Amino acid sequence: MKKLTLLIAVLFFAISGAVAQIHDPVKWTVASKKLNDKEAVIFIKATIQDGWHIYSQNVGENGPIPTSFTFPASKDYTLNGKTAEPKAATKYEEVFKMNVGYFKKEVIFQQKVKLNKGATTVKGSVEYQACDKTQCLPPTDYAFSVVIK
Repeated sequence: MKKLTLLIAVLFFAISGAVAQIHDPVKWTVASKKLNDKEAVIFIKATIQDGWHIYSQNVGENGPIPTSFTFPASKDYTLNGKTAEPKAATKYEEVFKMNVGYFKKEVIFQQKVKLNKGATTVKGSVEYQACDKTQCLPPTDYAFSVVIK
């Protein structure tokens, strides 16, 4: 009986340790700036751990999973164009047999919105994939909301 209890305890701590080691090399923050009564900009910033990168929104077919943004429809605002990104660094990746755009350290994406009322909350999500020299983590979603006053 003592051996069974010991075995269960060891398994519990092993599983707990494995779950605690899930790596998340990208941290997201979101802010907004009201340009005037009818327009605002949402700033979606990724801070990326050293040695890691995420991919551009503009990755060709058969390439890695691009960063992508989703904004649910709202009567309070409409999107004004696509989500903008700065110029990405590019490199040839043998595994995809193509040049791919990527970001290291940090990147700020911007989404303009047209406001249908003065104050609102913009909700959205970003799907991204973080990679380093030896591995790519599974695609991850980050849900966000930001208040525009």
